[in-house]
Amino acid sequence: MMLTYIRIALAASALSLSACQTTPPAGGERTAVPASVGLSSERLARLTQRMQEGAAKGEYPGAVLIIGRHGKIAYAQTFGSQNPETRTPMREDAIFRIASMTKPLASLAVMMLSEEGKLSIVDPVDKYLPELKDMRVAVMKPGVDGKATMDLEPQKKRMTVQDLLRHTSGLPSGAATSSNAVKRLYAESRVSDRSATSDQWVARLAKMPLLFQPGTTWEYGASVDVLGVIVERVSGMPLDKFIAERITGPLKMPDTGFAAPASNAHRAALPQREGPKKVVPTIVPITTVQTFKSGSGGMVSTAGDYARFSQFLLNRGELDGVRLVSPKTIDLMSANHLPPGTPIGPDMKRFEALAPSAEMGQGFGLGFAVRTDAGRNPLPGSVGDYYWGGAQGTYFWIDPKEQLYVVFMMQSPQARLPYRFLLRQLVYQAIVK
Repeated sequence: MMLTYIRIALAASALSLSACQTTPPAGGERTAVPASVGLSSERLARLTQRMQEGAAKGEYPGAVLIIGRHGKIAYAQTFGSQNPETRTPMREDAIFRIASMTKPLASLAVMMLSEEGKLSIVDPVDKYLPELKDMRVAVMKPGVDGKATMDLEPQKKRMTVQDLLRHTSGLPSGAATSSNAVKRLYAESRVSDRSATSDQWVARLAKMPLLFQPGTTWEYGASVDVLGVIVERVSGMPLDKFIAERITGPLKMPDTGFAAPASNAHRAALPQREGPKKVVPTIVPITTVQTFKSGSGGMVSTAGDYARFSQFLLNRGELDGVRLVSPKTIDLMSANHLPPGTPIGPDMKRFEALAPSAEMGQGFGLGFAVRTDAGRNPLPGSVGDYYWGGAQGTYFWIDPKEQLYVVFMMQSPQARLPYRFLLRQLVYQAIVK
């Protein structure tokens, strides 16, 4: 169905509106009057202007932004270039690598299996992946020469599926340049290599130490990759097939998967040169098929598709008459699961105002971070809003109190935090009712 889009442009002295016909993002009915859902057109124009300025200055290459409220799309706009080298304008159906925005989809798959009684999130992980039963925890101790040595101790409490969902498993991500010996070991052992099969990947992971005792510390890492393998073992289906048949298919998200077909290569959103050395960030092409289907970060999507997923979450498990999970399951997923006083790993400070820490008034649920307190966080939002983003620049959040979702797609690792902070400010200032 063809819907009218409003393109907001700013003149020096006044706001002018022009309309054109195009294919709308598939996130709900489009309202031509943002005020009908409590958003100010004039205040949205501030958002448009700032985004246009940022693209013009080269702060980011290009983006697609969708805002939904009260079940309708109140704002859908493209900015900048889809291909910075050729200056091709960004298109609304551009396909992005969404990296860690894969995690909510993989986490939903786990909760669907839980609803069917095929697993329980209170179970130890080794019930489903016995290869991981003997994983030990690294303990760094000073050596006789003054250099730290690594000892290994047993898990005091067995890692559970809930630990994987909330990132308290003790599993880190690898970083070859890290000062942490465990993270360097993960990088050197190529645990994140996606050319392995699921069984090969688990066998490689089983030889690694844990960074923390399970249940004690929030540490972002390979947890959701393990969840993806659990989905495969329990369901008897490859993760990509499960998500396609059980989630993205029923929710009508045709451009969301672990790779785009070659016929859609022309829709890829590409990064620009950035950083001190002006290099192009390494982002896996959208058409590349990887053997290991990473539940942590292997998927591609569009803003329109993810808008549908966001509306599904906001509707507490249902979209267009299709219910995948109970409202209580979404409530459980979007609640804070970190025990009081849970610290975050030292390297996790990189999340800044989006860190799931008590200092920032936030925690972590089953697939996303969750705001738990009013006032501690410097960014606007509501208690109970939940969110996550991807390393390549994509970001979304759901605010049940305001009946609001926001989906932002771009491919710029450098600009991801500044624009997440900026969008929080500019979206909430547009709410007038």
